[in-house]
Amino acid sequence: MDVVLIRHARPQVDEGICYGRLDLPLCEPLSPPVAALARSLREVGAGTPQRIVASPATRAHSTAARLAAACGIDHVDIDARLREIDFGAWEGLRWDALPREGLDQWAADLLQACPHGGETTGAAFARVVQWADSLPERHEPAGTLWAVCHAGPMRMLAAHWIGVPLSTTLDWQLGWGASCGFRLPGTAGTGARLMWWNRVPAPE
Repeated sequence: MDVVLIRHARPQVDEGICYGRLDLPLCEPLSPPVAALARSLREVGAGTPQRIVASPATRAHSTAARLAAACGIDHVDIDARLREIDFGAWEGLRWDALPREGLDQWAADLLQACPHGGETTGAAFARVVQWADSLPERHEPAGTLWAVCHAGPMRMLAAHWIGVPLSTTLDWQLGWGASCGFRLPGTAGTGARLMWWNRVPAPE
């Protein structure tokens, strides 16, 4: 089966703010516009989705709902496993104002350190992988699924599916409304083929 991951459109938040579970509305007008997002997906060969699923965060499911309407799909499924990581006490603070000691602790143990008191990266990775590994049980191998979520889960899914450490994909660029496509094997686990990464809608 093919899975197309789509990052939500730009939310209403200043640059440099730490946010994960912080629930943010989308900028209006939508950036990128839904027409540009749908066109970008057509141009890259994303295929017609049998289903669209989204994170429950407003910025994700609102993007998904508008995209679904543009594609003639009347329903979006919500799955909490696609949420962004919970940054706990760091939510809503500027990254450059966070305590250096906490950032160093997190960098030294990326998966298990939790200086912010929220969710460890390892726990977030585990729930995202749980969602990924459930897909072959729910869909025909030839089907296409679109998932609208966040940069963190998208990088986690990339690491899981192509079988590389998460530290490899953490720096992979993802713009607002960017998509990436994967062709999954018939069984759960790694071995997927990355078809494209960070396809960003062109400005209108």
